[in-house]
Amino acid sequence: MRSRPSLLTGAVLSAALVALGTASAVSLTSTAAQAADPVGLHIEGARLVERDGTPFVARGINHAHTWYTSRTPAAIGDIKATGANAIRVVLSGGDRWTKNDTADVADVIARCKAAKVICMLEDHDTTGYGEQSGAVTLDKAADYFVSLKSVLVGQEDYVQINIGNEPYGNTASVNAGWAADTSAAVVKLRAAGLQHNIVVDAPSWGQDWAGIMRDQAATVAAADPQHNVLFSVHMYGVYSQASTINAYFDAFAAKGLPLVVGEFGNTHSDGDVDEDTILAQAQARGIGWYGWSWSGNGGGVEYLDLVTGWDPAQLSTWGKRLVDGANGLRATSVQATVYGSSPTPTPTTTPTPTPTVTPTPTPTPTPTAGTGTCTATYATSSTWPGGFQGAVTVTAGTAAIPRWSTVLTLPAGTTVQGWAGTYSQSGSTLTVSNAPWNGLLAAGASTTYGFVGTGSAPAAGTAVACS
Repeated sequence: MRSRPSLLTGAVLSAALVALGTASAVSLTSTAAQAADPVGLHIEGARLVERDGTPFVARGINHAHTWYTSRTPAAIGDIKATGANAIRVVLSGGDRWTKNDTADVADVIARCKAAKVICMLEDHDTTGYGEQSGAVTLDKAADYFVSLKSVLVGQEDYVQINIGNEPYGNTASVNAGWAADTSAAVVKLRAAGLQHNIVVDAPSWGQDWAGIMRDQAATVAAADPQHNVLFSVHMYGVYSQASTINAYFDAFAAKGLPLVVGEFGNTHSDGDVDEDTILAQAQARGIGWYGWSWSGNGGGVEYLDLVTGWDPAQLSTWGKRLVDGANGLRATSVQATVYGSSPTPTPTTTPTPTPTVTPTPTPTPTPTAGTGTCTATYATSSTWPGGFQGAVTVTAGTAAIPRWSTVLTLPAGTTVQGWAGTYSQSGSTLTVSNAPWNGLLAAGASTTYGFVGTGSAPAAGTAVACS
């Protein structure tokens, strides 16, 4: 069972009445009751449950609200019609995109409630912090949610707060602060009076390939005075094998900690995704999930759209798999009990499949044609006998660039496996071009890709050509 502060005994309350007076004692009694009773969605053991203790297993879809606010009214209803019981809604605090203010967020919540879906709200401004230009800290994201307090309080049965999307890139020195930074953000929300279930994303673009969240989740869970944190991993190319997926799920089960798959696709630029195992194991273990994403992806990741052109009648191959396939939405989704019993799913027709593919998902506009210069620098992050981890930072020059490509000469016999780029190795020549989502760089902006190598690391100061 979830650890909760114990109720104050009668003796303690009597002493409080004498020492503090009636008004203070009433406040103390209220605080004690509030600490002991679940406010809404909350964690019991390793499960997310509703106020009445019924397990809530999310079967949801991500919706890019902050870029497509005019599409949201129809999208929420269309997503519900697939059988989904939850929606993860992309928001911005105004740091990277147009701010979704209190009125806008209140409208989103109302529409989710009208459609009878649980609404997970996430701030996308944190995406790739430490590696992605313009990304903000979790502390800044927490401030954004505090600013929304007036429309969040009272919605604890219907709303989860996902503090920041993919809040760190692949920079090891920055990612080392994940547990402390995440804990501080959780504590800030609690101090502001937000009692919702809090969802926290893993570092390394959400994929946690280095196991930082896996190994330090207990520290974050313990930092929450309400013990109401749900951990979210994003499963893309890192999770291409059943053994990797099962090992990650097993690790959280062994620790007795709750887990949700906040994003996943059916393939990825850094490897094919084993979505069949994700869906099957999530169903077997009672783990929630959210497919990325309803529609509107751009910049080379259009294959992530579950429906084409926002048309619910035009399911993509990925959409057909997620909605109608084995262990998909229609087969496994159960409506939250706060909304009453689930309606009987209504079958829908789906189009002929068309193949698909994906990266770390932040839908971006398709870059316009153009040219520009760039520079690149290499650094070795760490070494061990027989191997190393390295990273290359690509920086645009005085003009924006729509894409980039780098060439690095490796020591003889060295091979690498990497992320955040498209890799090609011929002998000692390593060519890496941008992934679909990180090619467009503003003037002076930078992005970083990284890799793990077998063999000798390049020497310090090794030149990297960029074009």
